[in-house]
Amino acid sequence: MDEETGVVRVTRLAAVHDVGRAINPLSIEGQVAGGVTQGMGFALTEWLRVQDGQVLTTNLMTYLLPTAPDVPRVEVSVLEEFPGAGPFGAKGVGEQPVIPTAAAIANALANATGVQLRDLPLTAERVLAALRGREKPAGSKATAS
Repeated sequence: MDEETGVVRVTRLAAVHDVGRAINPLSIEGQVAGGVTQGMGFALTEWLRVQDGQVLTTNLMTYLLPTAPDVPRVEVSVLEEFPGAGPFGAKGVGEQPVIPTAAAIANALANATGVQLRDLPLTAERVLAALRGREKPAGSKATAS
């Protein structure tokens, strides 16, 4: 995180998922890496802005997704600990990687800075306001720890 600009950049992502029985490990690794990337987008860039009932983010110029240069190498570890209820003991891995990623990134920011933001995305404006203890930007519940 750049303390002058408030820009948060993820330099490392690691994900460990229990998939029951790994029927296609390579496919699972790709699915997990994609889900973690989506979670990173939720944490840092993706923001559906609405004002007076009107959607303001109407295209990919204003609704920002992570692109290849934004995403670090994702380290994926697949566990086969507990059999799932799916076919051959497999578990679904489609959505699970997305869920914890944004919280993990927000917690990493809190651990690094002592400032905890509870609203996503972690925009530079929100991060700077929290770091400097200034008045919170509209729509943010930033708190200094």
